[in-house]
Amino acid sequence: MTKSISEDLRSRVIAAVDGGLSRRAAAERFGVAAASAIRWVREWRETGSTRAKPQGGDMRSRRIEAHRDIILGAIEEQVDITLVELAEMLRSQHGAVFATSTIWRFLDRHSMTVKKNSARQRAGAARRSHAATRMVQGPT
Repeated sequence: MTKSISEDLRSRVIAAVDGGLSRRAAAERFGVAAASAIRWVREWRETGSTRAKPQGGDMRSRRIEAHRDIILGAIEEQVDITLVELAEMLRSQHGAVFATSTIWRFLDRHSMTVKKNSARQRAGAARRSHAATRMVQGPT
């Protein structure tokens, strides 16, 4: 991720536009993209701020977090509920559509992942219950 451009440069571009230059001319003069100059001036006129907005971070988990109590309640009712069943329940009863991967990330954030145990394992190949004895080569 790139760093945001300094507040000083933003202020100089805005001052140049305020002084009569077009946004594109100010962008060319200070060596920044025209789209950036347009965005900075618009933000300054709307809010009066020249500061960069925060970068990165989680921007969408608040949508599923709004359904936290519903999801956790459904898991308490039915401990072995699947991700697909949770997604279907949220869609049909609450009108909230989430991908199963989104629900999995929600559960992972809340330390609620389920690990396999011996009762859930599939039948496998028969194996020896003890280690094989070493072969010893005798005299020839």
